[in-house]
Amino acid sequence: MTTPRGKYPLSENAAETLRAASGRRLVDITAEAARAGELSMADFQISADTLRAQAEVALQAGYPQQASNLIRAAELTAVPNAEVLRMYNTLRPGRATHAELVALAESLDTRYHAP
Repeated sequence: MTTPRGKYPLSENAAETLRAASGRRLVDITAEAARAGELSMADFQISADTLRAQAEVALQAGYPQQASNLIRAAELTAVPNAEVLRMYNTLRPGRATHAELVALAESLDTRYHAP
């Protein structure tokens, strides 16, 4: 998704092109859809494309570190939530050996293509 300059905030200026992790368009995520039971949890999760679009906006605005963080977040959308929680616990002080941390990093790269 390419985001031209001047599209920020994306939710107001590019809503037709934004999609949730489920693939549902942002404009289709409405209170009416929620009341009708049409939405799933994935409809409330941000997509990698949307994060990359936000990164492009940040980069254009002169915030390269923020852009880098958003690109990293886009990579991590491929990792299931349960796995993210497992990794979080593993990364807490004293919870893992060096070898376990290296294995975790390799897993992110090989299984989820999130180096």
